[in-house]
Amino acid sequence: MDQDLKQEKIVEEARLFADKAIRPYAAEHDEKGRLPKNLIKKMAEKGFLSTSFPKEYGGLELDPVYYGLFTEEIGKACCSTRALVTVNTSLVGETMLRWARKDQKEKWLRDIASGRKIGAFALSEPEVGSNAQGVMTSYKESGSHYILNGRKKWITFGDLADFFIVIATGERGITAFIVEREFEGLKSHPIKGMLAGRASHIAVVELDDVAVPKDNVLGGVGNGFTYIVNTALDHGRYSIAWGGVAVAQEALESMVAYSRQRSQFGKKIHEFQLVQGMIGDAVTKVHAARALCIRAGEMRREKAPQAIMETAIAKYFTSMVAMEVAANAVQIHGGNGCCSDYPVERLFREAKILEIVEGTSQIQQELIARFGLRKYYKKSKKS
Repeated sequence: MDQDLKQEKIVEEARLFADKAIRPYAAEHDEKGRLPKNLIKKMAEKGFLSTSFPKEYGGLELDPVYYGLFTEEIGKACCSTRALVTVNTSLVGETMLRWARKDQKEKWLRDIASGRKIGAFALSEPEVGSNAQGVMTSYKESGSHYILNGRKKWITFGDLADFFIVIATGERGITAFIVEREFEGLKSHPIKGMLAGRASHIAVVELDDVAVPKDNVLGGVGNGFTYIVNTALDHGRYSIAWGGVAVAQEALESMVAYSRQRSQFGKKIHEFQLVQGMIGDAVTKVHAARALCIRAGEMRREKAPQAIMETAIAKYFTSMVAMEVAANAVQIHGGNGCCSDYPVERLFREAKILEIVEGTSQIQQELIARFGLRKYYKKSKKS
């Protein structure tokens, strides 16, 4: 079978799975604040926790474009389930594929693919968000181990994960460690009252004199920011970019369906010009957002040097589009849009988070502006 057809089949299988096993329960996941382990098991059985991994590690070998389309299908159904893919596959798995030693890959990637182990990326701290180089979690060498102390916050799937990639600082520079949950001194506490991502098991992770074997250093001592953090955030942004398309597309479909059913003043509300204006803008911007993501995916597939910037541009744009389309979907629903009986209320909350995670919109603006100032500067010719 042609490789593209194989990949299209996997994406279609994801769509059918999402329709049957995820979307009908998304509101329940949000309300209860957790993803059922049975759902994670089913996803693992289908290879949905390792779709971009090579076959040797239990993956389905989706290229970046099809991995994005897969992410969209999962994200349309449930943002928290998509977050599992973003963290477990992109932030953790793909970073390990790039920088882990062969023995580390053998130990962890198969377990990720099978669902035996869930990973989380522990970078953010109570006082450290966008300034990733400012981490205060510390490490010091002690014989055959490193001793870690610190506190991580806003860690997606931090209260469910079996292991963490922990970013810490020490005399030899910022370093990444694979820290297993059973290591003495590691504790996690769920964060309640979240605006969104309520089923993403977001947590505070505490490290109190946690002894980590030297074999668990990821990417070499001192390489934690340059290699591990930058790689992980790039992969995470790509997944989040498609998450924005997912929210916007789901919100668009919801506003279209509702506007064709709801009547006011003796006619369906989709007949009103201002409602049509919101739908027309939504269609245009969702198509544009998806095109940016596909372009970024093509560049990632080709390993083009500009792929990282194209990914940042896509993430910035799709998160804004998701927020705008979700807000207009709520508007079209009127009072019903403010009630959890309708999915647009949840989509609106989830959209806001996309403008914050994996680099805020303001950080993305700054990065994109610097790129534009270099690329599009043309010196004026002297007469």
